Formats: sequence, structure tokens, C-alpha cells
Amino acid sequence: MTERNENIVGGAALDALLQTLPANMEKNIMRTALRAGAAVMMAEVKQRIPVASGKLAASARITTKYSKGNVSASAKVGNSVAWYAHLVEFGTRAHLIKAKAPNTALRFGGQTVREVMHPGTQARPFMRPAADAGLTPAVAAVQAKIRQRLTKQGLNAPDPAP
Repeated sequence: MTERNENIVGGAALDALLQTLPANMEKNIMRTALRAGAAVMMAEVKQRIPVASGKLAASARITTKYSKGNVSASAKVGNSVAWYAHLVEFGTRAHLIKAKAPNTALRFGGQTVREVMHPGTQARPFMRPAADAGLTPAVAAVQAKIRQRLTKQGLNAPDPAP
């Protein structure tokens, strides 16, 4: 897994201001801000999803989570219908497909067989390129939403440094 360090201009000042707020207000502001950043990422993801049936794009969603004082937001793709998102992203190796039960068979192209060699599929990444392209705009969206929410609460949010 690769690690990314993104410098957020004015981020330390925003964090210091958020730390002075009541925990519930901070949680709500951060949840809203992270959701705004995830929405930017989701727009990038949806542009890059290979479309065959449309089920994969329909499974795209944003989730937020609050646990032990930490708020997180995620852009996710895949569900019980479009379970194959990881296979599209990373591709598959060539592999043998066998009939599961004795005295059963598989049908491919009008032929009945007990097993078939699948050639594999080429990776068609959409999540990683979206993360690479959308990181900076997503961070900017988070900062803007934090400033907007703080201003709405009557607090003077620090401006980002030039």
C-alpha cells in the first residue's frame, strides 16, 4: 500500500480551531466536510468506472463513520449485486473453472464441458486513478466546507495562506 502525504495549507490552524469546539459540533462539521471531499472523489470514480451493465456505477456510494472520536468518509464501489468491483479494478489471472458437483456440467458457447480454462481478464483500474486525480480537489472541498460551517456557527475561520 502506498502512503500519501498531502500538505493542507492552513490545515493546522483549522485543526486548532476545531479542537476548541464542543465534541458534537466538531463531529458534525467534520462529517459534513469529509462527505464533501468524498463527493469530489466519487465524481472522479464514476467518470472512470468501465460501463457494461451499469450495475457497478449504480453500486457507488459514500459512507461516513464515527468511532472513538475519529470521523471518516469513504467512497465505495460494489455491493451484493455488483460484487465484482475488485475483479475489474485488479483483473484476474488465468484459472480453471470446474463444475461444482459430480455428474454436472458447464455450458459455454453451446458446448457442454466439465471444466474450462478461463484466460483471465485485464485490469481496468478506476478507483486508484480517481484517487490520484481527485485528491487535491477533495482536500480543497474539505477545507472549504469546514470554513463554511465554522462561519455559519459565527466563528472566524482562518484563511488559507497564499
